[in-house]
Amino acid sequence: MTDRPAIAREQVERVLGPKVAKRLGAFDDGTLYVSAGGWAELLAWLVDFAVYLLGAGAGFVVFAVATRNSAIPDSAALLTLLGLLIGIPVLYGLFFGGGRVLGAALTGTRLVRIKDGGRIGAAACWAMLVRTLLFPLLLVAMVLAGSGGVGSVRRVSIDEEATRRLRSR
Repeated sequence: MTDRPAIAREQVERVLGPKVAKRLGAFDDGTLYVSAGGWAELLAWLVDFAVYLLGAGAGFVVFAVATRNSAIPDSAALLTLLGLLIGIPVLYGLFFGGGRVLGAALTGTRLVRIKDGGRIGAAACWAMLVRTLLFPLLLVAMVLAGSGGVGSVRRVSIDEEATRRLRSR
């Protein structure tokens, strides 16, 4: 029996080069794709995190200016700030349904479903919340615990240009 992924990898290496061939993967439905490089994924995350921080900072400034002369209870201010911290990534995620926000657009990547390579759609809000809030916390927890990640992968970042070239061959 032939090893299809190995044959595909050899052909991709011949046509698109060894760097692209190393990043070759297959969705659950068998369709081939080229995953984004580690630096591209990191840069996309950093850009998205910077957008999150800017949005949260702007929201905080607006809140501070709007309430500077009012005597609101501390609990209301705390709830508003927590709402900003959670609401900003969810709002940013509304623009993420097609898998492209600012970070992905700058790095030429797209976040897609691992099942079939399709758009992440309504899960985009959750994906952005995970990318901006929970992912940094997970990294800290993994470093402190000295553990690798566990769990199932539902989404993957693909290199759009390399995947397009792969499919055109």
